Amino acid sequence: MQDNQSTDNLFRLTHGIIPALDNSTLDGVLKTVEATAAVEGVVGFKIGLTTALQLGLSKAVSTIREITDLPIIYDHQKAGADIPDMGEKFSKIAAESGVNGLILFPLAGPSAVTSFVGSAIKYNIAPLVGGDLPIEDYTKSGGGYVVDEALGDIFARSIGIGAKYFIVPGKTPEKVRSHSINLREKMEKPSIIIPGIGALGGNISDCFAAAPGCNAYAVIGRGIYGADSIADAAKKFCDEALQFLGS
Repeated sequence: MQDNQSTDNLFRLTHGIIPALDNSTLDGVLKTVEATAAVEGVVGFKIGLTTALQLGLSKAVSTIREITDLPIIYDHQKAGADIPDMGEKFSKIAAESGVNGLILFPLAGPSAVTSFVGSAIKYNIAPLVGGDLPIEDYTKSGGGYVVDEALGDIFARSIGIGAKYFIVPGKTPEKVRSHSINLREKMEKPSIIIPGIGALGGNISDCFAAAPGCNAYAVIGRGIYGADSIADAAKKFCDEALQFLGS
């Protein structure tokens, strides 16, 4: 099992991409990792619930570890919207599996934020904290059920606990810009993780440009693993992301 990296320094670059290993088969997952792990600008991989259910989380991590030592982020679709008691249990299991980061959506309230984010840090796992999805009818203003200010409230509490990584949907650069401004007011050089790139309508150039003074990482699934050439697709996205190094 690989030792987890520092929760403050999860990725070796300030800008890059994180392929989402949402392939329907293990062969597809491994094919994506093999094709992209050495591409400059790929900073880590995201595995999801389907892969963990197929293999078990520990086996999924150890299988990918045979190919790469890049950070592995686990997305439980979406952990954190649960009673606070589950934070410690969930983080302990994740730590034992060897993941480096956990995507957390602690929508269950302030005590859930404290428990899930705090427990991840306790077990030396970087919490990647979110609460919004890149779909139109997710928040109240779009016809959904989650109040629009929830993400900002979750971020504010998470920062006080020690979180450094924040998930902001990239379907519209305006949302990235708004949250990046708020985050920079509260901390130096926040790291923003941006899903919604590619198939869901967002693009790297607009979203990264909307977050000056932030580290920025795009999460990309189908745009990479669904491409005719996985390596070429990853390189194209990486080239776009790497233009922002030093910004």
